[in-house]
Amino acid sequence: MQFSIDREVILRALSRVQGIVEKRNTIPILSNVLIEALDEKIRLTATDLEVGMQSSYPAKVSSQGKITVAAKKLFEIIKELPDGEVAFQAKENCWIEIRCGKALFNLVGLAADEFPQFPTLEGGQHFNLSSQDAKTLVDMTAFSMSHDESKFNLNGIFFQHLSEDNRQILRLVATDGHRLAMIQRAEENLATEVLKTGVILPRKGVQELKKIAEDGPEDLSLGFSETNAMVTKQDTVVVMRLVDGEFPDYRRVIPQMAEISAVIPRDQFLHALRRMAVFSSEKSRGVKLTFRAGVLEISSSNPDLGDAREELEIDYAGQELAVGFNSRYLLDILQSMVVDEIKFHVKDNMSPGLVTRVDDKDFLSVVMPMRL
Repeated sequence: MQFSIDREVILRALSRVQGIVEKRNTIPILSNVLIEALDEKIRLTATDLEVGMQSSYPAKVSSQGKITVAAKKLFEIIKELPDGEVAFQAKENCWIEIRCGKALFNLVGLAADEFPQFPTLEGGQHFNLSSQDAKTLVDMTAFSMSHDESKFNLNGIFFQHLSEDNRQILRLVATDGHRLAMIQRAEENLATEVLKTGVILPRKGVQELKKIAEDGPEDLSLGFSETNAMVTKQDTVVVMRLVDGEFPDYRRVIPQMAEISAVIPRDQFLHALRRMAVFSSEKSRGVKLTFRAGVLEISSSNPDLGDAREELEIDYAGQELAVGFNSRYLLDILQSMVVDEIKFHVKDNMSPGLVTRVDDKDFLSVVMPMRL
């Protein structure tokens, strides 16, 4: 195998797979990237057996072949090379020679035959989605995914196709048990039976979906089978194993629109919360929201630091109510919402808070209250 390729191209290719390769080295070859020299292009493949990526890039190929090398170490080498062409040549015993200018590296690899086969989506059904829409849908829900490995069925985003209010809807839901985010959008071309019952994309796969959505304006294709999901964009394919578990009945935790609701300037609320969070307890991150006619008071206290309080003018005419929330959860919600105003619904000081856009039912977030 022998080929040469522009440094910027191979650097971008290797940076893409860094989030895929296995970091724990439990199976050594999963820390490697498979490099295949084909006709006028190279193909890179990386997998951790749960999520895999395969992409192709133009190159000057002198002789075809394939080899696997340590993805992180190769990336570090290429990153420090000067601009220009980088020449690769496979040698005996799975060594690979890398040349750029007067720099020469010999890197040990592993046989390509040992690398896991890249999965295909047999019998899967696909639909197209714009990259901007995909990014927005993920951004508005991913912050609520669980990071508790014991709650494996919450370690991802739930995708579902529904018929509701005479609309065909693609709905995404994420929750960690303390907060929940749900967004939906009208989507007429969801010709996939798998999504009617819903599937859970794993957290790592969601992260790669967001990266591929951010990489250029071209549309991407989403495909689903009973066990796998596939994201395709131009010459890049990401395949992920769906979470084998049942997503909880999220509808039960979404409170009905409470009579007590306030319209709050999003930007002012966000910055006031950040200031109050400085004084909140490191463990609980608790802040108290006190609603009064026309006013929202945000306060926090910490026995070791002191206390703080700030008032905002809001559109609210209900009774006085004080309720505590985790400031980090509220900040995550507000940072995901690119709007001028948000609507905050709450029933009483023991009930969850419901955050929505003003006059928009396609996004909501629920956050559980806390005692302060």
